[in-house]
Amino acid sequence: MELVKERAGVWKSGRGKGRRTPKGRQTDDQALADVRALLGERPRRRDLLIEYLHLIQDRYGHLAADHLRALADEMRLAQAEVWEVATFYAHFDPVKEDETPPPALTVRVCDSLSCELAGAQTLLTALKDGLDPSAVRVVRAPCMGRCDTAPAVELGHNHIDYATPEKIADAIGTDDTHTRIPDYETLEAYCAEGGYAVLEELRAAGDPETVQEKVLESGLRGLGGAGFPSGRKWSFVRAEKGPRYLAVNGDEGEPGTFKDRYYLERTPHLFLEGMLIAAWAVAAETCFIYMRDEYPAVLEILRREIAALEAAGIVRPGYIDLRRGAGAYICGEESAMLESIEGKRGLPRHRPPYVAQVGLWGRPTLVHNVETLHWIARICREGPEVLSATEKNGRKGLRSFSVSGRVKNPGVHLLPAGSTIRDVIDAAGGMLDGHVFKAYQPGGPSSGLLPASLDDVPLDFDMLQPHGTFIGSAAVVVLSDRDQARDAALNMLRFFEDESCGQCTPCRTGCEKAVKLMQADQWDKELLEDLCTVMEDASICGLGQAAVNPIRLTMKHFPQEV
Repeated sequence: MELVKERAGVWKSGRGKGRRTPKGRQTDDQALADVRALLGERPRRRDLLIEYLHLIQDRYGHLAADHLRALADEMRLAQAEVWEVATFYAHFDPVKEDETPPPALTVRVCDSLSCELAGAQTLLTALKDGLDPSAVRVVRAPCMGRCDTAPAVELGHNHIDYATPEKIADAIGTDDTHTRIPDYETLEAYCAEGGYAVLEELRAAGDPETVQEKVLESGLRGLGGAGFPSGRKWSFVRAEKGPRYLAVNGDEGEPGTFKDRYYLERTPHLFLEGMLIAAWAVAAETCFIYMRDEYPAVLEILRREIAALEAAGIVRPGYIDLRRGAGAYICGEESAMLESIEGKRGLPRHRPPYVAQVGLWGRPTLVHNVETLHWIARICREGPEVLSATEKNGRKGLRSFSVSGRVKNPGVHLLPAGSTIRDVIDAAGGMLDGHVFKAYQPGGPSSGLLPASLDDVPLDFDMLQPHGTFIGSAAVVVLSDRDQARDAALNMLRFFEDESCGQCTPCRTGCEKAVKLMQADQWDKELLEDLCTVMEDASICGLGQAAVNPIRLTMKHFPQEV
């Protein structure tokens, strides 16, 4: 009996006196209690890891090592798994035992191209010099989807448009750090105009093949950037054995892009009905909406309206699963997004197999962009003519152009798909006074820069490829004679350097090397071209493959600057 008492609590037997705890870092009782209180009755599923990291980050302003250990223990995960996810995403602040936590308040200053043109670097310097670093952390950040109101700053969860040091100081002084919800069309207002009637009709007696043909007849193509015919995806997914899923790519992180935010902050139910129609067409078991963390107002709108749909009996509770991104541009790539939904790092998958066959948890998954689903609802309500009836320069359809830069009226402009850059500039009120049109980015930094001389090219799918670029997400940034193309290209490569997931060497090392070479007074064109070839041929996903476009097009069209 004395021997039993002496050995009570010993972890394992063996030579010596043994261990009273397992090897490795030990879980703190108070930290475990904190984590359990935050999680409450929520299920301890692996795919919810990112959601739970957000709970801790929001509550404490950082991710302390003891809380991460406790979370790993509570979810029965290896501490290394939790740490690698926490360190992958930009909006998490993991803090080791010997490190000082960041200040309670963070100011994120966007330094992507549109904001840089509007003076982001000067603003960043002024804030770092003028604010107490022990009370406020000032960091540079990638595009926040507010290019039309550049320079943009996020103070806590409050976005400040046309930001100045004075505006930010005032907001700090009044603790104005919370998001503002804009006026939008609620479920009640949407239903009053006939909303969800088409969905109910389809659920009662609809034919998925007929709806698919209607979508194909409209000419709708994926509006996240890839441009794949939207309806065609449905048959691929429907042909696979269930269960099937639908995943919405709401992570529009391509700098210069803000069209999805524009629509979601105004008419969220057009998107939601379009999503539910697509889900019906493929018999999806669950709809996952992956929304970028830079859109706190959109996240709150969706939370409210999904709850309203559930209360109205239009969807069963839990059928729409809203997931919050955590600051990773790579998650705009569809397979990386699926990895993130599964609670992992957003690393792109090798293809094939494609996500239509092997997607979430190895099951067939239909992936659509937010604006694509917005148009699906309109096509089903108004007919394919809502797109196909518009024609310009031999192209059919409409495009939502996110326009920013040196124009008088930046914003989302809905124009015929065959519009040229001159049409886009005219729709945006023309060039700023005193500025002469010099160059433009037709579809985000992935598309590079084109000169003003190419002002007669229809900005639509397949029309820009002969010029070494593409329309992508239709994120148009306009440059003037006061801007340097080489500086704009360097801004784009710095973005890619920061946002590379690091999985493959050509992209990870290639972007870093390109930034160094592009800072030289005179570019080594031969070496840069060799680097571009390797990145384009050997990168796993589109980030590394497209990162070469700003380099090549700048060397081609603006040789005098490099």
